[in-house]
Amino acid sequence: MQQKADVTVDLILEPMDNERLINLCGQFDENLRRIEDGLDISVSNRGNHFHISGDAGKVNEAARVLSGLYELAADEFISPERVHIAVQESGMEPVPDSGESGAAFCMDTPRRRIHPRGANQAAYLRRIRDNDLNFGIGPAGTGKTYLAVAAAVSALETEEVRRIVLVRPAVEAGERLGFLPGDMAQKVDPYLRPMYDALYEMMGFERVGRLIERSVIEVAPLAFMRGRTLNEAFIILDEAQNTTIEQMKMFLTRIGFGSSAVVTGDVTQTDLPGSRRSGLSNAADVLDGVKGVGFTFFTSRDVVRHALVQRIVEAYDAASEAVGKDDA
Repeated sequence: MQQKADVTVDLILEPMDNERLINLCGQFDENLRRIEDGLDISVSNRGNHFHISGDAGKVNEAARVLSGLYELAADEFISPERVHIAVQESGMEPVPDSGESGAAFCMDTPRRRIHPRGANQAAYLRRIRDNDLNFGIGPAGTGKTYLAVAAAVSALETEEVRRIVLVRPAVEAGERLGFLPGDMAQKVDPYLRPMYDALYEMMGFERVGRLIERSVIEVAPLAFMRGRTLNEAFIILDEAQNTTIEQMKMFLTRIGFGSSAVVTGDVTQTDLPGSRRSGLSNAADVLDGVKGVGFTFFTSRDVVRHALVQRIVEAYDAASEAVGKDDA
């Protein structure tokens, strides 16, 4: 097979500004090296004249990343983490243009506006807005839980709902945690830490604490949902791959009037004992095509964490496919 020839693109970043260039390139050009590693291209520069070499598609992505970061460099510090996110976003399908305002793809929270990264996250937020029940299914680092919390906070702030209910099955991830001291909230807290972290970031630590005290934000283990009907609430069931089929049906029938529910999980990461089928994967089959239910499936291309996370997800996906072929 004939290999594709590399191309070289010359990019001039304007206006010429030495401080912005230093901010963009990073200490010892570490930001440029991250762009090279992330996109498998070569970057060199003299002043604001950049030379980018590599596969044509990746070269164009690198040019967009450099141009975008140079604009940001005028007002904010370009950290290695910011570079990583920019590189990750460059490989995603862009948020599509539509007749709606750009704000339709965003969620406003007291401390920040949450923007989707790529078309799949934008579609996820749109489905959360348009459906009473939504599923976000995919690997770690794709923003499933974070965006669900953002939607919940936004709905609470605009008084679309009166409370937020955080639910998670307390299934141990292969460890024996033993007896956990404290009241029920304290026992469940370790399992809900990712949602707490997102709430603190969007609303502030003190305000989240006050809302929990007033039960505006409620923490509930899945087993305690039986028999309840939740009206005017935004309910998030996280790590739903660890529900049984019976538990998932029980949870979904708790949704009351004026409520929205988002169910998130990764069907490849179930910790259920034995060969029990996950309630999440079963729900994806049973509820496919049901009116008012939205599904968003994320892949490794949507991962916005450390670049290594994306490569790990891809490696495990490849290994699973290889096992499937061997079994066939």
